[in-house]
Amino acid sequence: MTDLAERVEEWMVGQMPIIQMHGGTSVVREADPEEGLVVVELGGTCSGCGISDITAQNITRDLIMDFEEVEDVQVKVPDTGDMGASTVEGGRGGDLQYSTESSDHF
Repeated sequence: MTDLAERVEEWMVGQMPIIQMHGGTSVVREADPEEGLVVVELGGTCSGCGISDITAQNITRDLIMDFEEVEDVQVKVPDTGDMGASTVEGGRGGDLQYSTESSDHF
């Protein structure tokens, strides 16, 4: 995992505890400081949640504001019913697989 990916993971634990509190999971799939791109995947109860679009918007906005090297954030949400796999400390997701739809499919 890159330094940026590790920093974003730590940020997710501290800034987005609501995800875990509601049974959701998250994992940083990509963090490229040269391209300024971060890809975050949400799972667990985020799949099919009526406010997952708001969560995705907040993550996008806040990552761009809090990390100067981040210019583009993609937040992926699994298809409804796909609850992902095991989680680890902090609500981090293990083997989530997102849908092929873009984050603006909400």
